[in-house]
Amino acid sequence: MASTQVVSRIPEADGGDAPRRLKVAKGMGDRVFRGQLTAAGIAVLAVMAAVGLFLLLRAGQALRVQGWGFLTTEEWQPDAQNFGIAAVLTGTVLIAGVAVVVSLPLAVGTALFISEVAPRRIRRTLVAMVDLMAAVPSVVYGLWGLFFFQGHVIGLSRWLSTWFHWVPFLKVDGAEPGDPLASASVYTASTFIAGIVVAMMVAPIMCSVMREVFTQAPAGEREGAFALGSTRWGMIRSVVLPYGLGGMIGGTMLGLGRALGETIAVYLIISPVFTIQPHILQTGANSVSSLIALHYGDASEFGMSALMAAGLALFLLTLVVNFTASSIVARSRSGAQSEG
Repeated sequence: MASTQVVSRIPEADGGDAPRRLKVAKGMGDRVFRGQLTAAGIAVLAVMAAVGLFLLLRAGQALRVQGWGFLTTEEWQPDAQNFGIAAVLTGTVLIAGVAVVVSLPLAVGTALFISEVAPRRIRRTLVAMVDLMAAVPSVVYGLWGLFFFQGHVIGLSRWLSTWFHWVPFLKVDGAEPGDPLASASVYTASTFIAGIVVAMMVAPIMCSVMREVFTQAPAGEREGAFALGSTRWGMIRSVVLPYGLGGMIGGTMLGLGRALGETIAVYLIISPVFTIQPHILQTGANSVSSLIALHYGDASEFGMSALMAAGLALFLLTLVVNFTASSIVARSRSGAQSEG
């Protein structure tokens, strides 16, 4: 492979203390590699722009009719020109929020255990198990949540609503906490259940990102912490976690983006409602992706335009989340090298 040559230019005699200018002579291999990377980056941006443009063009008819009311209307009746994403967008954010709250400590704890605590002889097995969980199709998680998990989590939902009903979003309308024989139907198909199922889906992805960052913490700083008398937890708290902050944020935002767009698992579990439902333990929820899956097959031409508008809103929300995560990661300490 062609090597890169660095040619220095000695400053003129009258240049004084001007810094020396370095001219890099790039070989053919470097130029080809740089061109391939540039082309790949441009292709990614072009595909993303094409997707956004496609959604915008297809959604134009519905957006012209509804205007800003598209963001504030809770009903979904496009053929009657009374539709909006206020309810489904709120449900999307709530489901994703529950998923992140549940999956974040699970992912961080698992990543730290694999990278810092687990014996070397079982680390490869644990990594393979986590990666296998990330590869399980979402429909499998949805069926598991619908037929198995939902029945076992109703007791937790009842307990939370009984003792913490004074918290606004944990209140359940129509619940009878004092009656042990009361129907449990008010707790089924809720945002809480859907969020936990989605958390099981995104936790392996978040864990994989965090684990890779934690294992790259500088060995010099690790040994320095131990040399100063730090315990293992003290070393993790003072070295690994600060170094991996960017990876933790990036992994969390990656999981959040997956949770915002999850379709099949949420569609199988929730009972769709088209009102803003802030009570996460109560039956009834909705999301943008499940709305599209529910109405795609029977939508009219104008209804399809309305669904494309909902997809455009989700697309923009995902972009905002990812760009915010990128800016935060860029300011973090992850990737810093140990000072010699």
